[in-house]
Amino acid sequence: MTRVSIFGATSAIAQETAKAFASDGASFHLVARDPAKLAAVAADLKVRGASAVETVVADLADVSRHAELMTDADVVLIAHGTLPERNDDLDSFTLNATSVISLAMHAAAMLRGGGTLAVIGSVAGDRGRPSNYGYGAAKAAVHAYCEGLRGQLRPSGVNVLLVKPGWVDTPMTAKMRKNPLYASAATVGRGIHDAIRKRRGTVYVPRFWRWISLIVRLLPERLVKF
Repeated sequence: MTRVSIFGATSAIAQETAKAFASDGASFHLVARDPAKLAAVAADLKVRGASAVETVVADLADVSRHAELMTDADVVLIAHGTLPERNDDLDSFTLNATSVISLAMHAAAMLRGGGTLAVIGSVAGDRGRPSNYGYGAAKAAVHAYCEGLRGQLRPSGVNVLLVKPGWVDTPMTAKMRKNPLYASAATVGRGIHDAIRKRRGTVYVPRFWRWISLIVRLLPERLVKF
């Protein structure tokens, strides 16, 4: 039986990933800051086949609590974050980068051979762009940390998966105008579940974002105006 620990368990993508694991009969350790939403997610996973679900209410921006939030698990998914309205919001950087890296550090110390640490990043971290340079900087920091941590943990048998979604139709993007490139949270969740099972390194979800991101990275800086 797989034991899955999810930080930011009430996010749309985290919920869809958890549903996929619940169908496998996994057990869960769920952490989020909204007790009502957390209870609803736990109840849903039990109906879907989860063998056991325990919940912890915590504000993940408080890095001082991260060590105590860890528990034995085969899979750790770090899925919390926010899309800031201002690029100069240091609180957003703390949540999207510092707290993610802190959780990853503690998870790495806890996981054993065969375990997986999965972190949700973003294609926004692949290139600095005027429209979201603050958010992108946070995701770029997470990318660099996970890349280095993957190499560090490889001899121990622990895999580090960095998931890079493109645009996803979730409550976090509710105010944004949608286009055909938007994926559903369910599509991304299933992609994460599949990547964890296959012990992948870095994945773009959906896959076509790998090629879009490549083109964006190759553009001269003077042409990146979006």
